[in-house]
Amino acid sequence: MEIEKEIKQTLKFQSAHHKLAVNILYTASWINQRHTQKLKKFKLTPQQFNILRILRGQHPSPATVNLLIDRMIDKSSNASRLVDRLLEKEFVSRCMNENDKRSVNVLITQKGLDTLKQIDEETHLLEEVTASLSKTETEELNRLLDKLRG
Repeated sequence: MEIEKEIKQTLKFQSAHHKLAVNILYTASWINQRHTQKLKKFKLTPQQFNILRILRGQHPSPATVNLLIDRMIDKSSNASRLVDRLLEKEFVSRCMNENDKRSVNVLITQKGLDTLKQIDEETHLLEEVTASLSKTETEELNRLLDKLRG
């Protein structure tokens, strides 16, 4: 559906660039809402899921909170608080960093790995929202978004 209809806008956008910016923001929110809904079953937020995926990529090596912050999609999230919540759920463990006593290492637990595996098997979280695009369209959109941020 066209963005004007989605947001019930009757006036024209100031420009095609303005329309694009609104469309990207609206679409990002739309994807995030679907993502959030799928993760509710697993009692995870998208930000917690992002941390777990980063830690799975690091596994079996631990990650510092600073590394997590650097790699997170939502840079405004409080990584320390997210790690605390994941610790409560026993999805991660925490220990002191041997090289830097001010830093803490975070490691995904087997429970965290098992939960991610279950999410992967039960849902195709991010692929579902882009299923209406062909492979060529997907590659082109990826290229354009990378160019936009470039």
